Amino acid sequence: MRPRPVTALVLANLKRQLRDKVGMFFIVVMPFVTIVFVGMALGGGAADAKLPVAVVADTSDPVSAAVVAELESDEALEVRRAESAEEVRDGVRQGELAAGLVVTPGDTDLELVMTQTSGSGMAARSEIDVAVGRVAAVLEATRAARAAGASPEQAEEHVRKAKEESVSVTVASTGGEEPAKPTGFAYTAPANLLLFTFINSMAVAAALVESRRIGMVRRSLAAPVRRSRVLLGEALSRFSVALAQSLLIIVVSRFLFDVRWGDPLGVGVVVALFCLIATGAAMLVGALVRSPQQAPAIGPPVGIVLGMLGGCLWPREVAGETLATIGYLFPHSWALDALLTLSRPSAGLGSVLVEAGVLAGMAVVVLGVALVVFQRRALATV
Repeated sequence: MRPRPVTALVLANLKRQLRDKVGMFFIVVMPFVTIVFVGMALGGGAADAKLPVAVVADTSDPVSAAVVAELESDEALEVRRAESAEEVRDGVRQGELAAGLVVTPGDTDLELVMTQTSGSGMAARSEIDVAVGRVAAVLEATRAARAAGASPEQAEEHVRKAKEESVSVTVASTGGEEPAKPTGFAYTAPANLLLFTFINSMAVAAALVESRRIGMVRRSLAAPVRRSRVLLGEALSRFSVALAQSLLIIVVSRFLFDVRWGDPLGVGVVVALFCLIATGAAMLVGALVRSPQQAPAIGPPVGIVLGMLGGCLWPREVAGETLATIGYLFPHSWALDALLTLSRPSAGLGSVLVEAGVLAGMAVVVLGVALVVFQRRALATV
């Protein structure tokens, strides 16, 4: 197959795309505006950034001091001391803190201050729950020792020895371990890569309709060019735009926000498969709608809903179990899980084989259906 007709068609489509100033704004500028604002709302920083947490506690109280000590020993947290509960609430409300904890001496109920819709808040809550749980375990062990007849000094010594022995125990996980998910820019960069790659692919489907309207497809078929080459050229045009969108976000977010994407091979495979799915969706929309105005009216809203279900607008934990489960019917959830997994140290393509396999299957189905429909509706009518 000679590449020149296909190349010429791809270049012509890309030139038309570059002349679309509104489209280029949403491809080049809008993703980074969203990454900045949503990333700051989710805590900002890179994957290893600490979560800022404020604590109001009187450390002369043994329980309060133990809670503060446990929180300060947590490497995921940046613990700050606050003077009042109101100061903590203001910090959480203004986004300066991921969460806050108010410990009242003599009161077993601790006040946790956080925003339910904040991903960094939920991550901080998880760390706080662990720290408070450790303190509660020590208090319960001390109470049990006292109930068994030990003196306060003996009970404290028993608990201290038990803690020392527990440190030397190694727990081997058999599959239940789930590392904490990245927060801040480390989360929003891959999430918005998927969101905007899909939305902009659906939006540029209007160019397919425009190609039919201005006779570009008809002129291509008037030349000694097979329909399969025209079909390939149109598909490569959409795939090129989707891939360029993805690469732009990967490169810029790496240098501006210090986002670590992980294994290049794994990221490349996942992104390429997702771009194929976005290409198929774009060609399907381009073949089914009748006017260039219908494509941006239908495509982006559909892309936003799928992105919401896939965790691209906010973490899926916020949406609840039902919506999170529904999200796995679509590619965004699988691709986001794969990209977040690859961002972890030592993770590679082998770590996301299931996600990559699901995405590959979706790509075959969506792109296959799109090519058949486009050939029958867009090319057969010429």
